[in-house]
Amino acid sequence: MTTAAAPGVEDRDHPHHHHGWWWKTLLAGFGLWIITIVVTAVTGNTNLVPTLILLGSFLVPFCVVLFAIERVTGSISTLQLILAFFVGGIFGVLGASLLEADLHQSFWVYGLVGLIEEFVKVALLVIFGWRTVPKTAKQGALLGATIGAGFAAFESAGYAFNAAITARGIDLVSLLQTELVRAILAPVGHVLWTAILGAVIFGAAGGGRRFRWSWWILLTYACVSLLHAAWDSAADVASFFAVLFNAEAVRELQAGSLQQSTANQVEAVATVLYIVGLAVVSAAGIVTLWLVLRHYRRAKAAAAPVAAAGAGEAGPGAIE
Repeated sequence: MTTAAAPGVEDRDHPHHHHGWWWKTLLAGFGLWIITIVVTAVTGNTNLVPTLILLGSFLVPFCVVLFAIERVTGSISTLQLILAFFVGGIFGVLGASLLEADLHQSFWVYGLVGLIEEFVKVALLVIFGWRTVPKTAKQGALLGATIGAGFAAFESAGYAFNAAITARGIDLVSLLQTELVRAILAPVGHVLWTAILGAVIFGAAGGGRRFRWSWWILLTYACVSLLHAAWDSAADVASFFAVLFNAEAVRELQAGSLQQSTANQVEAVATVLYIVGLAVVSAAGIVTLWLVLRHYRRAKAAAAPVAAAGAGEAGPGAIE
């Protein structure tokens, strides 16, 4: 017997749907971020640095939460998503930090980091989605994106803090560059990867109340961890190929030193390769999520006539 969600639960509209909160908040928050930058630069007040870090690190990820709030159906509440963002984000970075504490720099470190961080987010996803009804791919993607956004927000705050603190004092330019880059890339990083995992884990439940095991979950976990590792290693891979493609750089390195002009050429090529690499990884993640959601949407549409025919044959008053 399959335990199905109560009729109409999945399609029940929430009162907060379709208000455009996410893009309105994004515009307003961006304006506040610019104002805070100007005031900090004019006054030189370092007490405003934490405000800059929090606002710049949390703005885009929190807008992802608002995007999810406006699209969830069923039993997922606004409070559940907000808790998933904050509590999931905190426990995500804490759990990942503990598991990664003994890792050493090596060829495999990026893969291990990807496996660890995605495992932590999967565990949080299962915990927060345990009582979610119905468990569908769309619901899983939205809840996964929320947890990924929380992880991204707290992680970005840490990177922004490290960029700001230097031996010469507060480096405001470095702080802002770090925040801007990570804010732009946040939706196609942790948010996207956990959304993919959430879609597959919840989609495997078939719209029921309980999670179900599927080998596709393990395969998706491996693929998402690989995307994560490719993302993290993009800078090193780009630098390696930038040197490899420059015969002069190879000769100079073999001789023991790299001329400044050659180094500048290598850096320019590495930057281009890095951007291309991130674009490829992002595109792969976006296409993967689209294919997963399309698969479960088609499976649901194909199952609907069968379910309707079964209900008709059972007749009124039949007990499932």
